[in-house]
Amino acid sequence: MSEQELEGLTVAVPESRELDLFARMLEERGAAAFRCPLVRIADSPDEEAVHGWLDRFCDNPPDELILLTGEGLRRLLGFAERRGQHKAFISALSHPRIIARGPKPGRALRPLGLKPDLLSEQPTSAGVIDTLAALDLNGHRVGVQLYGEEPNRPLMEALHDAGAEADPVAPYVYLSDRDDPAVMELIQALDAGSIDVIAFTSKSQVQRLWEVAEGANCRDALERGMGRTLVAAIGPVVEDALAARGRAADLAPEKSYFMKPLVREMVARLRS
Repeated sequence: MSEQELEGLTVAVPESRELDLFARMLEERGAAAFRCPLVRIADSPDEEAVHGWLDRFCDNPPDELILLTGEGLRRLLGFAERRGQHKAFISALSHPRIIARGPKPGRALRPLGLKPDLLSEQPTSAGVIDTLAALDLNGHRVGVQLYGEEPNRPLMEALHDAGAEADPVAPYVYLSDRDDPAVMELIQALDAGSIDVIAFTSKSQVQRLWEVAEGANCRDALERGMGRTLVAAIGPVVEDALAARGRAADLAPEKSYFMKPLVREMVARLRS
């Protein structure tokens, strides 16, 4: 396979945490990366709530632990380490049955010598709910590591209906990474046809882009631009966020929802 499969193409990269890594993957294949990080991740400002959850978890581990993201587990480990609870938290993690939303929480568990007991077939909240439906959770306490600050009411309701007591924690939040004028530059570039592909790696990027467009009364420009641009999504969660805004993803990896498979899928689609 040629090393310059994407030569001559401009790919918009809204990624933040691994922006340089993702951009480099594209540039090594000849693409020009249009960098526009839309959001960044930070520890939850509500430290008291996270500390309280860690105390409960370490003192009396729940029957089950639902991990929705690898980032969430890494943030919890950071909170625990700063409080001198690192060893206690890792020890407590060996007690509950761990249910992971897709492969990323498993990757975060691996350095701890742990792995999920159950993996949802689809890396979505609906996939987790389907996995829970086969379990007897009546009377169980279930720890839930949330996705950002999203309360995930469908998951909470599913646990309540199953007779379980849910104990959620939100260890991180999403913040705007660029000011609105910079995001407007991306919208204008899309509308002008200067972007060939835009590659989303989280639903928060989709949300942020549409929020800025609506706030600036230029949603029409964004949707025109998205209509003439190939839209890549890293997985089903991002695909759902796009579909909710009337734009289906043009391509996405079939099984492995990481950057390398996304780039491979882009190459395969563009070569064809």
